[in-house]
Amino acid sequence: MLLEEIPSLDLNEFNSGDPVRKAKFVQDLGNAFNTIGFVAVKGHGLSDDFTKKLYQEVEQFFQSSDELKQAYEVPGIAGQRGYVGKGKETAKGFKVPDLKEFYHVGQKHQDDGDSVWSEYPENVFPKEYPDFETYTVGAYQTLENAGKSLLRAIALYLALPEEYFEDKVKNGNSILRAIHYFPIPNPDALPEGAVRAAAHGDINLITLLMGASAEGLEVLRMDGKWIPITALPDQVVVNVGDMLDRLTNHHLKSTIHRVVNPPREKMGTSRYSIPFFMHPRSEMDLTCLESCVSVENPKMYTDMSAGEFLTERLIELGLKK
Repeated sequence: MLLEEIPSLDLNEFNSGDPVRKAKFVQDLGNAFNTIGFVAVKGHGLSDDFTKKLYQEVEQFFQSSDELKQAYEVPGIAGQRGYVGKGKETAKGFKVPDLKEFYHVGQKHQDDGDSVWSEYPENVFPKEYPDFETYTVGAYQTLENAGKSLLRAIALYLALPEEYFEDKVKNGNSILRAIHYFPIPNPDALPEGAVRAAAHGDINLITLLMGASAEGLEVLRMDGKWIPITALPDQVVVNVGDMLDRLTNHHLKSTIHRVVNPPREKMGTSRYSIPFFMHPRSEMDLTCLESCVSVENPKMYTDMSAGEFLTERLIELGLKK
């Protein structure tokens, strides 16, 4: 059955301690991923008030001067932390850069002896806006927790041990990306094919996107039809990324989506969006699970680690040389 809208689920059902409600959540999540590829989830732990303040901080930063923003652009780290300016990211297979600028926040370094910290650049935060750090890091930690619960549900759906992903995402290379799709004062001057975000699949295991109610986000349904995605303000929208697609040998399919340009009369307005890209540790093995390979469904992907796959994709996106 092809869905016209994305199913809504409540993460509290999964964490309820009631085996029946938990099992139903697992089934519903898997079904949603297999029919439309997106699911709207509440019970993720972000309050409306917190989200509102987070967006205020993000908007304030992006409305600053280019000079201020560029002070937080870090050379040599492929845009993995801090500010990434306009025209820097081009979707895989496209010639024209996306019409956006963004800011990346990663894991907060801890002094726990984990070897993974040497791989990650330190976060940078705009000192002009002291609350920017508080709210972005708070959102990161809340969404990472919600993501871990969702991965436990996905593990059960795949008939794996519930804890399968736990050690693989501990101090994982996840990224909170605050995006500003900037106003286009003169639409006629746009290069041909330039859009806010060209059709793409996400690199990571799963993506949790808050504030997905702003119009423009569309998902490519299994039959090739583009469906607009709207979610209620208290929901985050969750989709499968390329790493989970590889791991499951395309059993859970990476969701192709895009952000289309607004109608002409709204081209002069900004759109803000804050996805959380859930990544594992770089050493995670993305070799297709044996349970997902069969005579009918032969192995589709070459074996590689999450770190190798990320590097390959950053080069394709033009962020890494």
